[in-house]
Amino acid sequence: MNIETYMEQLGRNARQASREMSRAETGRKNQALINIAEALQANRETLQAENRKDLENGKKNGLDSALLDRLALKDATIDSMIDGLKQVAALADPVGSITDLNYRPSGIQVGQMRVPLGVIGIIYESRPNVTVDAAALCLKSGNSCILRGGSEAIHSNQAIAACVTEGLKQAGLPEAAVQVVETTDREAVGALITMDQYVDVIVPRGGKGLIERISRDATIAVIKHLDGICHVYIDNDADIDKAINIALNAKTHRYGVCNAMETLLVAETIAARVLPSLAQKYREKGVELRGCLKTCSLVPDCIRATEEDWKTEYLAPILSIRIVSGIDEAIAHINQYSSAHTESIVTENYTLARRFLREVDSSSVMVNASTRFADGYEYGLGAEIGISTDKLHARGPVGLNGLTTLKYVVLGDGHIRQ
Repeated sequence: MNIETYMEQLGRNARQASREMSRAETGRKNQALINIAEALQANRETLQAENRKDLENGKKNGLDSALLDRLALKDATIDSMIDGLKQVAALADPVGSITDLNYRPSGIQVGQMRVPLGVIGIIYESRPNVTVDAAALCLKSGNSCILRGGSEAIHSNQAIAACVTEGLKQAGLPEAAVQVVETTDREAVGALITMDQYVDVIVPRGGKGLIERISRDATIAVIKHLDGICHVYIDNDADIDKAINIALNAKTHRYGVCNAMETLLVAETIAARVLPSLAQKYREKGVELRGCLKTCSLVPDCIRATEEDWKTEYLAPILSIRIVSGIDEAIAHINQYSSAHTESIVTENYTLARRFLREVDSSSVMVNASTRFADGYEYGLGAEIGISTDKLHARGPVGLNGLTTLKYVVLGDGHIRQ
């Protein structure tokens, strides 16, 4: 069977399954999620054995440490997957809920009902835990999905897919509600993103190159973000200890993730009190610092930053630092160079914090918190299918509501228009 025929079969199966999923009872969907969690737990050793094959192949193929970290199915990763499934099961089912129901002068009632998107195609790299996150959210929101993971995670993804299939089957739901593409042929991606007769939306998760390609070539709506150029701004009125802890965590908690800080902005009146101490902590962590002229005068081993640094997502132990005059310059810098992912201000000034929240145009804006919290799991979504920096139709971490849409419903009692 050639790729085109194979993908079309997946599409037909997914469309049929989506119709069944749209009317599936909440209890049955929740049971499937619990079943999948139990299957992951029961097959933990198998999952990690298959994952070791991917890690060994990745090392042979020269994957860097950040990609290998994303690829690894550690015990904590599997625990998080299981916990995420249980969290999604505990969340309210958005499907069928009616909001804003109001009487009109004609006597009819008009409201909006939340309904599934239909069939969702998800394309992702390296991170096999995405297979579970995506399956859980699509299942609970009444959608079906076609998942195309990266070739570097093929063994891990197939092992996880077996657990998902088992959970669906035990709950009496269509196994085709979650289909993992079994081929590593890149033509499968081209087919998936142009099957608009079967697929309603595409969600790419991966590097900028992948997402740019999907956005350019897809004939289907895409929920995406290209970069994670995240900022932390330390304000004049910041608590020094809070500022150091937040800035350190935002950069060094994990490097190869989209919500890691890439640029640190510091108000000039507080820079001399913060930067030398913070630079020493970064130095101990092996972080390379690149800064403006003022930063280099305070941190002697800092490399002079270029214009390109302000618009680079490093995904590595490299940090750009700029000293700014205050919140006006900080906001201007963020709005010029940010990828609209996540920004944070560290301040004890409530008025400035509120202004930062209003004026910074990103999908997540924070006060006195690390950018690492920009995550569906941390936001209480149970899991996320991705983070959208677009403004339509979903923005920020995309959870259950982001995988549904609204339709108008009208309730009458024999009403006719006069």
